[in-house]
Amino acid sequence: MTTREAGPRQRSVEWGVAAVMVLLGGVTIFGSLLVGTGWGTEGPKAGFFPFWIGLLIVASAGWNLIRAWRAAANNKLFSKWGQITQVGKVVLPMAVYVAAIPWLGIYLASALLTVGFMRWLGRYGWLHTIAISIGLQFVIYLTFEKWFLVPLPKGPIEDRLGL
Repeated sequence: MTTREAGPRQRSVEWGVAAVMVLLGGVTIFGSLLVGTGWGTEGPKAGFFPFWIGLLIVASAGWNLIRAWRAAANNKLFSKWGQITQVGKVVLPMAVYVAAIPWLGIYLASALLTVGFMRWLGRYGWLHTIAISIGLQFVIYLTFEKWFLVPLPKGPIEDRLGL
């Protein structure tokens, strides 16, 4: 195997994804059991539908785990490390963006994400980047808050502006 072909193998990735999905399904089942999965006088309890969805997730992920285990020839290259790095350049900033929304509000967090992507990945100039980043927030505000009347998460900047 050359360094060009270095990266995780298909089987390892399938095992990892299946294991994570079994874990997430298990957490869903556990949480559903805590709030009740039965049928009450008013209808299904809060955990009824999540319980069955969690069970389906665990069953399908378990099936994928068994299939990946049995497939002996399924050890080809999944992806090169350089390709995974490219995906990480999008996934990691998006994770930070989602985590920042409760503290910064959606408008400031979105503007910062747009600036980051346009400058870092797109290599656009500052004038173009700032104009698009701020203009896009006005479009989002007008569309959702004014037109559709859907309030979006606000942060300290929006509170000061009275939005």
